[in-house]
Amino acid sequence: MTDVAEPRYVPVALSTASVYPESTATAFEIAARLGYDGVEVMVWTDPVSQDIEALRRLSDYHGIPVLAVHAPCLLITQRVWSTDPWVKLQRARAAAEKLGASTVVVHPPFRWQRQYARDFVDGIWRMADETDVRFAVENMYPWRYRDREMLAYAPDWDVTQHDYRHFTIDLSHTATARADALEMVDRMGGRLGHVHLADGRGSAKDEHLVPGRGTQPCAELLEHLVVSGFDGHVVIEVNTRRAMSGAEREADLAEALSFTRKHLSSAVRVSRP
Repeated sequence: MTDVAEPRYVPVALSTASVYPESTATAFEIAARLGYDGVEVMVWTDPVSQDIEALRRLSDYHGIPVLAVHAPCLLITQRVWSTDPWVKLQRARAAAEKLGASTVVVHPPFRWQRQYARDFVDGIWRMADETDVRFAVENMYPWRYRDREMLAYAPDWDVTQHDYRHFTIDLSHTATARADALEMVDRMGGRLGHVHLADGRGSAKDEHLVPGRGTQPCAELLEHLVVSGFDGHVVIEVNTRRAMSGAEREADLAEALSFTRKHLSSAVRVSRP
């Protein structure tokens, strides 16, 4: 990674998924209290996450902007906003436009969504041409059980194998895929538009550890973002389900924010004469 550009401030947002099983509203409250720059709304089964006006009220009340919208493309959200995946993306784009978010995060289709998968690459380009909102397609991973591996995503879990205008890199997913995260970032190049920052240890499970607790090059990626002129957002997307209390959950999210800001700011200091 050799590109060098004028360092810029990179906003750090909190994914509302990071407070699960707490609510979307709780995520706004925690993001404001800890000093995050904004939130990424994971649209899921929480009714508030699906309600643009409720999200706008939370954003205004806490003074926390919505920087990105994660479309409802998880297994548990197959019926959220529609069973038609293209309608889901249209509604995610409309939500982003109304809330002032710059990015919609989307996963590649599941392999059993055959028609959607066949049209996905061209369809994402068509949708991207209709808006200023970025559709940033996220890297995924093979599903593993013991010594078996199933390719669950199409056209590919490695999104760099196809032509998209913008990408999301997720470092928990690179860990689960046992892929080289920095090589993937190199392949994404200037089309890297969004980052999900988490850590992992290469488990078959998608761990979403607090950055610094796994084996992924979280610090190196953050430093690269600053010097390469990255103009997107870094989103903390970690798993706090095992937290024994609200205080423990907030401590994890504060640690993740501190780690991220530390490595972003150290890159700025090093890159300036």
